[in-house]
Amino acid sequence: SEPNQLPRKGHARKAGVVMLEIWGRPYSSNVIPVIWTAAELELDFTLQLAGGSFGKLDTDTFAKINPNRLIPAIRDGRFALWESRAIIRYLCHRYGAGTLCPTDPLASAIADQWMEWCSTIAFPPVIQLFFATVRTEPDKRDAAIIKKHADDAARALSILETHLEGRHYVGGDEFTMADIPLGAVAYRYFNVEAMRPSLPNVEAWYHRLGQRSAYQKHVMRFFGTNPEEWRALEVASASEGIL
Repeated sequence: SEPNQLPRKGHARKAGVVMLEIWGRPYSSNVIPVIWTAAELELDFTLQLAGGSFGKLDTDTFAKINPNRLIPAIRDGRFALWESRAIIRYLCHRYGAGTLCPTDPLASAIADQWMEWCSTIAFPPVIQLFFATVRTEPDKRDAAIIKKHADDAARALSILETHLEGRHYVGGDEFTMADIPLGAVAYRYFNVEAMRPSLPNVEAWYHRLGQRSAYQKHVMRFFGTNPEEWRALEVASASEGIL
């Protein structure tokens, strides 16, 4: 069947068959928020392990889903989509209107704003910090580089700290799609070996996310402390099948 024909209305399911496929790795920083979104929406989905040691990106099948041959990507019935934030927005608009996706255009715009801010401001220093620690052999780590990335991440999250004053979640009182990319970043930030300043509002928000079962299952996954542990955990995830 040809991709990019919109799926029928429903719960990502047709006649008892799971319609939603998520292509990627459950330890990938960009795949995690997509999986978390699907879980928050209580969608039935399969995880097609792809990328890294799982391969599959150079197949004709995947090229029809994402010509860039990058993860994440989804196939929802006949509809294919790639780019992490676009996928999150699509799932929330289609299956979470009025909940994860605010119906008020101003509230939706604010959610979009913080999702974009995550991509451009918060994610880069945190992922660099993650690679400088967990993804680097201990004897090759550079304390000065780690400190620089930690300082950059703290400066970025200080903006979120100010924004969260008087708010339970990024979009206001309710959990929305605005929290998802940043929530995935926050778990990385708070679980690497680095110096962190006190950010009480961010920490309280992170604690609230940690009470959500979907966050616990799909985001709060131990990712190891070095490259060897990281690789072993990722390979072990192949036995999980449907998450």
